[in-house]
Amino acid sequence: MNCKDVTHLLSEAQDRQLTLAERMSLEMHLVICKGCANFKKQMNFLRKACRGYADRVAADAVRKE
Repeated sequence: MNCKDVTHLLSEAQDRQLTLAERMSLEMHLVICKGCANFKKQMNFLRKACRGYADRVAADAVRKE
């Protein structure tokens, strides 16, 4: 598995459950590739930040009603 495949799978994992084979290949690559491991951390951070923002916007909308 190369870095391009890993970034694609990391994106796919946001939308669907990866197969066992995909998860195993992904994890093996992440152990040896610090660039992809960092990319995964950044994706997780951005996902949490976006969810937090969306939650705050929704809470503000409820308070204004």
